[in-house]
Amino acid sequence: MEQLTWTGSIGIILNPILLAVVAALVVAILVQIVMGFATPAPTLQSNPDGTIAATPGFAGVAERALTLLILALVAVILAYIVAGMVMPYGQAGIIGAVSARFTPVWLSLALIFGVSIATKRKTGLYGKLFDSTIGMIGFGLVMFWVLTAIFVGLFDLIATHDPLAQIVQLKNKVPGMPVPDAAEEGLFPHYLLGGDNLARDVFSRMVHGSVVVMQIAPLATLFAFMVGITLGLPAGYYGGRLDTILSFLANLILAFPVILLFYLLVTPEIIETGLPNYMASILFVFPIVFLAILLNSRFYTRPTLRTPLLIGVLGITGWFYLSLVSEVDSPVHVLPGFLDGFDVSSGILVVFVSVVFVNSPTVFRIVRGLALDIKTRDYVAAAQTRGEGPWYIMLWEILPNARGPLIVDFCLRIGYTTILLGTLGFFGLGLPPESPDWGTTINEGRRLLSIYPHPALPPAAALLTMVLGLNLLADGLREESLKD
Repeated sequence: MEQLTWTGSIGIILNPILLAVVAALVVAILVQIVMGFATPAPTLQSNPDGTIAATPGFAGVAERALTLLILALVAVILAYIVAGMVMPYGQAGIIGAVSARFTPVWLSLALIFGVSIATKRKTGLYGKLFDSTIGMIGFGLVMFWVLTAIFVGLFDLIATHDPLAQIVQLKNKVPGMPVPDAAEEGLFPHYLLGGDNLARDVFSRMVHGSVVVMQIAPLATLFAFMVGITLGLPAGYYGGRLDTILSFLANLILAFPVILLFYLLVTPEIIETGLPNYMASILFVFPIVFLAILLNSRFYTRPTLRTPLLIGVLGITGWFYLSLVSEVDSPVHVLPGFLDGFDVSSGILVVFVSVVFVNSPTVFRIVRGLALDIKTRDYVAAAQTRGEGPWYIMLWEILPNARGPLIVDFCLRIGYTTILLGTLGFFGLGLPPESPDWGTTINEGRRLLSIYPHPALPPAAALLTMVLGLNLLADGLREESLKD
């Protein structure tokens, strides 16, 4: 088996085109920058109907050329991806082979975008997202890694090797190196992105790292939002002494530097005291309280529906809560083994609790500020006049009208959490050392970065694209929510 090149035989055709498009794009961007400093006055032209319009001139031509060049670059990249999917293995090189491994993701993305664009007028804010180019790009980047995590974690697809398996001959080998005796041992024939300093497949560790990120970042951010909303709404709505006490506690936590607070919570000495387990027992109650209040306030006047619904929801969420916080050989072990539905490793639980604890005060302040503003609106006064209860007003009048800023902040906060996870992994805190999360992988690769750059660059690019996608998605959502 021969070593793969980056583009294989398809590069003879596409590489010159790519270089030409990139060069033209750089020139077009420089022209746009220069035009920004010296923009000529627009030329006015009279139309037959008597109106006056400005002719685009050279600036309009340059802008149109830039748009066409960006579309051409996207077309060339798509050509590489399609070539990797349809050409026999190896002929499209490393890029084609990597693209072929992501075939389920590409097909899923095409289906999601097709259905979403076709139904965008019927799906509210989500549908409006597809009217924003920035929003669509961000959504595509985020969904790429979400789908990757799903296909890797649930269906064991995409990855080429076990992320912990070692093949000693491929230690620090460059991308595209063949695996010795792959056919006899039933292994994938190449390390597509090379081997790391422990002879593990960089590509497989990168895609498995997305599973770790998706297990922690979105759920931890969601839990933090439930804590912040449950405390922030009554603080802003009632005000007074309750607001003073809760705001003081939130400010007390926010007074500590975030990174320092993370370091304190995930250090082995703190973990041995059982503090994260006790914190989990307190913080993870808030989602149950939130759901109970939400359903009770909505169906308060329909007890025949409310009571069985609350029993079912609280029973399921209570079991989930006890399974989450109960762990063998930990200070909190309340469920017997046959009732414990799942076990969360101590490393993941500690990081999860730390993310919720650090993010909750910030969410609390945002929700409190929104509640202080929205409670003065006329529709809130109308609900009070109808005799609606305080929690109904908070959850079904104030909260829905605060969804725009909260959705945007939710996307941004997942990005912050992803960076924090990467930072913790980079410093070897929280998650186990062999974890394939992006921060740990970058940390392992940076030690030999000047000699072997390939182990650190793929997880760094994955982290970059994930956070960039979340930021662009938040910008798109903000742009569309402001139009409401």
